Amino acid sequence: MVKIRPLLSALVNQRLTLERKGDFSRFRCTMTEAVRDEQTAKQLKRANEENEDSAEKDQAAKRIKADGEHTEDEKKYPKKKVALLMAYCGKGYYGMQRNPSASQFRTIEDDLVTALIKSGCIPENHGQDMKKTSFQRCARTDKGVSAAGQVVSLKVWMIEDVMEKINEHLPPQIRVLGLKRVTQSFNSKNNCDARTYSYMLPTVAFAPKDYDTGNIAAFRLEPDTLQRLNHLFSLYKGTHNFHNFTSQKAPSDPSARRYITEMSCGEPFIRSSTEFAVITVRGQSFMMHQIRKMIGLVIAVIKGYAKEDVMERSWGQAKVDVPKAPGLGLVLERVHFDRYNKRFGGDGLHERLEWESEEEAIQDFKEAHIYPTIVETERQEGSMVSWMATLPIHDFEATAVYTRDNKNQKRDNADVGNDSD
Repeated sequence: MVKIRPLLSALVNQRLTLERKGDFSRFRCTMTEAVRDEQTAKQLKRANEENEDSAEKDQAAKRIKADGEHTEDEKKYPKKKVALLMAYCGKGYYGMQRNPSASQFRTIEDDLVTALIKSGCIPENHGQDMKKTSFQRCARTDKGVSAAGQVVSLKVWMIEDVMEKINEHLPPQIRVLGLKRVTQSFNSKNNCDARTYSYMLPTVAFAPKDYDTGNIAAFRLEPDTLQRLNHLFSLYKGTHNFHNFTSQKAPSDPSARRYITEMSCGEPFIRSSTEFAVITVRGQSFMMHQIRKMIGLVIAVIKGYAKEDVMERSWGQAKVDVPKAPGLGLVLERVHFDRYNKRFGGDGLHERLEWESEEEAIQDFKEAHIYPTIVETERQEGSMVSWMATLPIHDFEATAVYTRDNKNQKRDNADVGNDSD
């Protein structure tokens, strides 16, 4: 009571003063508005707190629901690490590897990831970050390059009829042909020991340089020419410095040294009245454009534009002009996992990563999608004949000392052990 009296006395004095000045009504209005504003502020604060609580509850409920759904899926369909055998026709695609920052360029992996999500093999939120599935491809194929034996590894929910469900959401030119369980640490790129590529081309590419290319259907490859071709291809066997067979690689760069185990040209055959042949090459790994340049240089030699010794010079320190054959016709045939098979293939828990039982499906896919596309595109566009017309502009005798500024040199996209051809 003692504390209240001074306050009441002060209010009375204030009122008397205001009445004398005629401002009491104004003071009362001001006090009323202040009280009203304070009440409104309290109501708004209470409403905001209620909204925040409601939003947090909704988000928590969604998280619980999503976690519950994932838990149910994982209980029903366990998540396992697998290797998928893929075949695809690369025409119309910008290579194998996905590039989320350039979605306008359609890749094989774009369609694969979409199919994995729609089939229920992976969660939708993993689609933008496939690292969550431990996804890895064995080889990065370049724009327009096809594959009959690509292998990717990732973790998936083992739904019923998993391969059929994935293929239901893929276009006809992309197919999953095989699936095998692998170890949790398996990585299709790092565990790959070697890669085998093929290159299908019209045999007129091996005709003498003065041959009339206006009638390519009439050309037939002579046995002696085929024998010389295989002699030239055999020179690539072993370990060589292929810095001239890619871009922006210095001869001193250790990653330019690559090991080739096999390279040869098979017997010619007729497709749509034109003679074709298939070149096969197996190596530990390849760099960007390496295979196409290896073939391009042999064609230049066999046609008479370059001497045979240019091949040995191309492995030296000097810079040599090496032509790059067209991308059409290049196919990733198969990838090899010899060390993995030796270590885990006989442990009774994991299968060997070999695809003999899928061989018929692989051949059927090549006959239905890959070979017809190569033959028809070559017939319509004449990419090989057009490329051969550029061979005279190359100077195969000239060499240059390779210089490199370590500060300004751009790194090539062809990483060690990662095929990009």
